[in-house]
Amino acid sequence: MKITEPPRSAGQRKQDVLARLARESDIWVATADEGGLPCLVALWFAWDGESVWMSTRATNPTGRNLRDGGRTRLAFGDTQDVVLVDGDVETFTGQGVPAAAADAFVAKTGWDPRNDSASYAFFRVRPRAVQAWRGGHELPGRHLMRDGVWAV
Repeated sequence: MKITEPPRSAGQRKQDVLARLARESDIWVATADEGGLPCLVALWFAWDGESVWMSTRATNPTGRNLRDGGRTRLAFGDTQDVVLVDGDVETFTGQGVPAAAADAFVAKTGWDPRNDSASYAFFRVRPRAVQAWRGGHELPGRHLMRDGVWAV
């Protein structure tokens, strides 16, 4: 990759991250079980301005890892525009999920897990750390959030 543009400011990076969270429909979800076995899947998601909401079966490896581990790393697929989000996870049943979150998820994805199967759960990921960069020249200053607080 050839670098032809100067690094973005931290404020611009934050704006770009928030725009992607609003625009994108899929996000990579990294988890691990108690033994450290990694699992990486792409899931649909919705962003409510504070948290990422996802749904998958509570009984599959990703669902179990999210529920039991309580942590995850999320990423978008473009390696030329990296966004990493480390977050804390809360698990909700289809009946226990806040209606506004479920409705926003349905509006964005067109799929309502509450009507699919009782084995589906919703997962709220509250960001604790966010990094963003486009190439090596943007590695300095890539940490936009630490300990749940935006640095910009």
